[in-house]
Amino acid sequence: MIAIVDYGMGNLRSVEKGFLKVGVDARVVSDRISIEDARGVVLPGVGAFRDCIRNLTDADLTDAIIKSIREGKPFLGICLGLQVLFSESEEFGVCRGLDVFRGRVVRFPESGLKVPHMGWNTVKIGRRPPAFNGIPDQSYFYFVHSFYVAPEDMDIVAGTTEYGSEFTSMVWKDNVLATQFHPEKSQELGLKILKGFGEFVKKA
Repeated sequence: MIAIVDYGMGNLRSVEKGFLKVGVDARVVSDRISIEDARGVVLPGVGAFRDCIRNLTDADLTDAIIKSIREGKPFLGICLGLQVLFSESEEFGVCRGLDVFRGRVVRFPESGLKVPHMGWNTVKIGRRPPAFNGIPDQSYFYFVHSFYVAPEDMDIVAGTTEYGSEFTSMVWKDNVLATQFHPEKSQELGLKILKGFGEFVKKA
């Protein structure tokens, strides 16, 4: 079973339904034990970084998530679930993240483009995670965000996207895959990623 972490933020049912459509057993959970018992973990999310960290802490889920990652359990972060993996965010003042990856979450600079970055955009795949087998380079995926990650270690960057300038839209290191875009909102190719992650979990 794959645990979809419920901490009071995010389109959990859309993610759960996406996995269901491709035949992957993934269930919304809100307790530490379920995360520890799961074979894989998904952290989705939309909203503010600080609220996410506070809710995870209040629900006693932070340690379970970090432990799962450190133990090598397959992990998928989506949108805000990508951002909170980093050291800190500048959104509404500096806020500490989970510090799985070193780096900051920063706002899009003024470029004349609308913020939030919302809608379909392409992802240039630099490194291909197992879940991306069969996904063409420069495929379109659905984004909704005003902030993006700026990793210190560029070796973890697996995909980039252009919006005024190039930003990191996907990271991958070992068992951890995280995307700024929403696979569950990205139609056929997004579902293919969810299926690919499910297959990765089975082999882990």
